[in-house]
Amino acid sequence: MKTKTGHISGILLSGGKNTRMGTNKAFLEIDGVRLINRTLDLYRRFFEDIIIVTNDPFTYLEFPDVSVVTDIYKGKGPLGGIYTGLFYAKNSCAFVSACDMPFLSDAFLTFLLDQTGRHDIVVPATKDGFQPLCAVYSRKCLPSILRLLVSDKLKISGFYRDMNVLSIEEQRIAPFNPDGRLFKNLNTPQDMTEIAPLA
Repeated sequence: MKTKTGHISGILLSGGKNTRMGTNKAFLEIDGVRLINRTLDLYRRFFEDIIIVTNDPFTYLEFPDVSVVTDIYKGKGPLGGIYTGLFYAKNSCAFVSACDMPFLSDAFLTFLLDQTGRHDIVVPATKDGFQPLCAVYSRKCLPSILRLLVSDKLKISGFYRDMNVLSIEEQRIAPFNPDGRLFKNLNTPQDMTEIAPLA
């Protein structure tokens, strides 16, 4: 079993409106296991400090070992969720992911966390661009994120230019992503049918 990292928090964003899916994606089941349980089981193997950022906190009361918080700045999308998670994080940096990424793995998370150190942001970069909802952020990012939030500029990578960024290129990610699904998230019922059963 992977030894937990005492200096990194785990932030799980579960505050989306789920308009395309029509239901709370975190509680969808794949192979009989809810996405939220699958992701929290992964997080628990790595992080002692786990934070769920959500606009529906009462839905997550069944997880007593997890801190459940709501957005400090409402209606600011994933960037607002990252800010809120970092604000409440007990450690100097945190891994952030969305609640609907069923293909995250222990091996990749171990690799990503091993890259942390002198950088404010450690983020995978694929042919599609940065993967900002599967990245590590330092709490040093908070002031730069806040400047974007108050000016309503909500592109997550908008504050990257202010920070010391380590971009993990695709060739280094490839061994952990043989089928190209590592960063896939679930937005529609069709997405659910395409991935089931989960390999």
